[in-house]
Amino acid sequence: MKRSSALSGYAAALGTVAIWAGFIIIARLGGKTDLTSWDLVALRLGTAALVLLPLAPRMPRDVWRDLQLWRLALIGGVLFTVLVYGAFKFAPAAHGAILLSGLQPFLIALVAWVLLGVRPLRSSWGGLGLIALGVACVAAPQLAHPAAFSPQQWLGDGLLLAASLSWAVYSVMAKNAGRDPWLLTRMMVLGSALIYLPIYLLFLPKQLDSVPMSMLLLQGLYHGIGPSIVAMLLFLKAVNSLGAQRTGAIIALVPVVAGLAATPLLDEALSAWLLAGLVLVSVGAWWAARAKPKPD
Repeated sequence: MKRSSALSGYAAALGTVAIWAGFIIIARLGGKTDLTSWDLVALRLGTAALVLLPLAPRMPRDVWRDLQLWRLALIGGVLFTVLVYGAFKFAPAAHGAILLSGLQPFLIALVAWVLLGVRPLRSSWGGLGLIALGVACVAAPQLAHPAAFSPQQWLGDGLLLAASLSWAVYSVMAKNAGRDPWLLTRMMVLGSALIYLPIYLLFLPKQLDSVPMSMLLLQGLYHGIGPSIVAMLLFLKAVNSLGAQRTGAIIALVPVVAGLAATPLLDEALSAWLLAGLVLVSVGAWWAARAKPKPD
């Protein structure tokens, strides 16, 4: 591997970490405003669709008739965003860091096993076990003292789990679809916008006039361009330069970066249980990403 290629790959991977960690922080920031979760979904999908709309004519015509691609857009675009922005109205950012980013390797392995019959690699079991232990650290205080936590926080965590599961299903289905990742990204954005925005405009509650224009721009531009487009391009660049394993190991930094950043940026408490959960899921995700098939 050339040094320049490796450096650009590491830079792209770290850029992906920064954007995905920022997604959790800014989504939670939006959740603390008077904007509805429906507004946040519309800002993300609407902005991303406007950016990618000029590229729509260049997409193969058959994609618009491919029901599998529309299902992917519904699961990875509409369902995931509705669940995750709904969750951040109630759940703290550190919980999102653990239950979204940190739990992904565990859920993807589980979904691939259930849907495709692909058993997890034996060398990844230790990492998956650490992820499960990290999630248990988050749940322990709530299970031990359920009355001390509001029903809204329980709802938020439940929505985070559902969002994480929907993204894991999308990830497995997208990989199995055999399509180019950049085509999948464009279809997810444009297809999701076509499904969601008419419903939002006609039927769903709106509070866009309840926050300053600066907040609307922050939520729309960051979510619509950052995680939806730029992070995907950086991720693909990192995989191309470093390979999937190294990239996956670096991406394992997302939970701990987002969780630690939430304390100074959002003034959210970081308990010993949460800190332990962040460390465990990050190490577990790194372990799972580094797993390799053992030779027979």
